[in-house]
Amino acid sequence: MKLIILDQAGVINQSSDTFIKTPEEWKPIPGSLEAIGRLTHAGYRVVIATNQSGIGRGLLDMATYNTINDKMYKAVNQMGGRIDAIFFCPHTSADQCTCRKPAIGMFDEIVQRYGVTLKTVPIVGDSLKDLQAAAAVGAIPILVLTGNGQTTHAHPDIPANTQVFENLAAAVDTLVGEA
Repeated sequence: MKLIILDQAGVINQSSDTFIKTPEEWKPIPGSLEAIGRLTHAGYRVVIATNQSGIGRGLLDMATYNTINDKMYKAVNQMGGRIDAIFFCPHTSADQCTCRKPAIGMFDEIVQRYGVTLKTVPIVGDSLKDLQAAAAVGAIPILVLTGNGQTTHAHPDIPANTQVFENLAAAVDTLVGEA
């Protein structure tokens, strides 16, 4: 099985310093929905692993988060893509949970659900936490320069084997070309 794990805000949709709190605030990054469509057609199972501390902060509830995800699912489907599952951490950093990236709890759940090792799985993110989690589970860390990616790219602690792409579409061009 070919599996790819994507962060959500900053990779698929525009990120916001004030969090995405409504479906109206959810806006795809140009080319990201088409990229997920290409992944789907190339035989990848697309999974999202995302920190959603806006829930823990009380900025949105689960019903609203589900409505935002429904909008994303429909937009991805219109481009011929499919998101297989969303794993999310609703906690804030103060909660010190085991699921909030860079912790690997969400990735442990993915391993359990799919019965795979993550050694050859690309994990695409725009933040240092995404890359650190990818490295911690032995996956392939991929940084996109959308969202917080430009700032992250300048960070001295990004994992040495991190691949860097302009956006999700550019990363998918390379992955599908190698598929």
